[in-house]
Amino acid sequence: SSLDDATDDWGIKVERVEIKDVKLPLQLQRAMAAEAEASREARAKVIAAEGEMNASRALKEASLVIAESPSALQLRYLQTLNTIAAEKNSTIIFPLPLEMMQAFMK
Repeated sequence: SSLDDATDDWGIKVERVEIKDVKLPLQLQRAMAAEAEASREARAKVIAAEGEMNASRALKEASLVIAESPSALQLRYLQTLNTIAAEKNSTIIFPLPLEMMQAFMK
């Protein structure tokens, strides 16, 4: 509307204006990039926090299942040993019966 008002004296009617190319100063480009990066980092932190919350809920539910059945803990222990043994690494595992560990748990 500003451009249309300015050209009325010449008998020109401006209906639409299109911007074809915009060149931003380098300092403004850097500021916009920094703002976008900060926004991405903030979203990543929120997503990570949600993941941690979901993981903690899953662990709580798993602990309730294991608490109901002592054999479930033994099976989970053996499954963990199997997973560690399947990896080609230098980890040394000393499996102990869980009954021996009961004394330390109380």
